[in-house]
Amino acid sequence: FNPSTDIEFEIPKSSYIKMTIYDISGKEIEVLYNGYLNQGKYSVGWNAVKYSSGIYFYKLETDNYSQSKKMVLAK
Repeated sequence: FNPSTDIEFEIPKSSYIKMTIYDISGKEIEVLYNGYLNQGKYSVGWNAVKYSSGIYFYKLETDNYSQSKKMVLAK
């Protein structure tokens, strides 16, 4: 992506959600969302204009689920 992207996800039941961005070294660099969401499909935007090109990860955490995915920022 360059320099912004939307991260889409779906939650099967209402839950506390935390969406965090990490750099390649595992350092937390930004929290995109931290709160309660109802069941449904959602999209969270990330504008990475202030970050350099490279590999980043996002982590989606709920009450009983966690998933991480890789993203490549190319400027």
